[in-house]
Amino acid sequence: MAKTDAPKRAYTITGGVPLVGEIRVSGAKNAATKELVACLLADEPVTLENVPQIGDVEVTISMLRDLGAKVTIKDGTVTVDASALGTFEVSAEFSRKNRIPILLLGPLLHRFGKAVIPALGGCTIGARPIDFHLEALKRMGAEIVCDDESYTAIAKKRLTGASIELAFPSVGATENVILAAVKAKGTTIIKNAAIEPEIMDLAMLLQSMGAIINLDANRTWIIEGVERLGGATHRVLPDRIEAASFAAAAALTGGDILIREAQQAGLMQYLNALTRVGVPFEVLEEGIRFRSAPTYHPTTIETDVHPGFMTDWQQPFVMLLTQADGVSIVHETVYEDRFGYTEALRRMGAKVQLHKECLGSKTCRFVNRDYRHSAIIVGKTPLQAADIEIPDLRAGFSYLIAALIAQGESHLTGV
Repeated sequence: MAKTDAPKRAYTITGGVPLVGEIRVSGAKNAATKELVACLLADEPVTLENVPQIGDVEVTISMLRDLGAKVTIKDGTVTVDASALGTFEVSAEFSRKNRIPILLLGPLLHRFGKAVIPALGGCTIGARPIDFHLEALKRMGAEIVCDDESYTAIAKKRLTGASIELAFPSVGATENVILAAVKAKGTTIIKNAAIEPEIMDLAMLLQSMGAIINLDANRTWIIEGVERLGGATHRVLPDRIEAASFAAAAALTGGDILIREAQQAGLMQYLNALTRVGVPFEVLEEGIRFRSAPTYHPTTIETDVHPGFMTDWQQPFVMLLTQADGVSIVHETVYEDRFGYTEALRRMGAKVQLHKECLGSKTCRFVNRDYRHSAIIVGKTPLQAADIEIPDLRAGFSYLIAALIAQGESHLTGV
C-alpha cells in the first residue's frame, strides 16, 4: 500500500498481496478521547499513556488547549494540566469536528457553573440524538438552551446526584452522566447504562483520580460525588475495533498477522463469529495471531450494545462475509444508517441487499421505521478496483480491505 498525494489525503492500493507480519494495536480511540475530557475534572496533572495518534485525538487536545489546559505530548504519552482553565466556552472553530464537545458540559459546569459548546459532528452513521445527554444533565440541575449553532448550559449551584434511567444503553450518554456525576453533590444512579470496556477504562481512570464509582448488576452505575479529583497516571486500553479490522484483513488477503496487545476479553463475541465463519486464530501471551483459510462459511450476526457484537465490528465483518460461500445476514440494531457504505462495495462487485425488516432473532427499535438496517450478503464474489470517497472512519477501513483484495488499482480519497 503506497500513500500518494499527501495534501489531498489519498491512498492508491494495488490488490492481491497477502498481509503478513505483526502490528501493535493502538490505544482505543473511544476511550482516549473521553479520558482526555476527564482530565479537565482534576486540579492536578493527569498523564495518559498509549494514546493513539489520530485525528479525533488531535482535535480533542486542540479543544483542551483552547480552553486553557496545558497539554504535553511525547511518544504516545499525553499529560494534561487543567488547573488553570481560562474559559467555559468551546470555540466555534470546533463546530462539527467530532462529538466530544457534548462531553465537556459536565466538567465545565463543575469548573465555571456555565458551559457553551458548538454544534456536534462525527461519522455519518445515524441521527445519534443528544436528548439522553441533555435530559440527564437537566435532572442533575443544569439549565440548557440550544440553537442551531451551540448549546449553553448553566448550573446556578453545584450539580446534584440523581437517579437516571436511559431509554437505550447509549455509550455517549452514559459517559456524559459519569463525567458530570463524579463531582456532583450526592449519589447518581444510572440505570440501563452502557457497560462497554472503554467505559470501564474511563471509570478506572476516574477512580485513580479519586472518584467513587461502581458498576452494579443489571447495567447500573453508582457514583458517589466527591469534592475534588487529583492527578493520576493511566494506560489507555488497546483498541478492540482496530484489532478486529486487522483480523479481517489477515483473513481476507490470505495473510498471517500477529496483533500485539490484542485482548481476548474485549473480542469475545468477534472471535466467536470468526470461529463460525472459519477464520483460524491463536491467542498468545503477546497478543492474538490471525490467519486465512481456503474457504469461509456464511453466518448470521446482530449488532448490539456490549456485551453483544459491537456495531463498529460490523463493517470489516461484512467485508469478510462477501467472501464466504453462501448467504449471510447482518442485522444492525444500534445505528439506523450504518449500511450506507455498502453502495461502494456493490460498485466493486459485492452482492449486498439492504432491507427495512428486522432480519434477526429479535425485533429492534428500528422496526417499522423505514430504516434499511438489515443486510443480506451473498458470497463469494470477486471484487474489482474502484475510486472511492471515504465517508467515515470505520467504513474507510472496510474500503481499504476491499481494495486490498480487489483486482486492479483502487484510489481512496477523503482518508
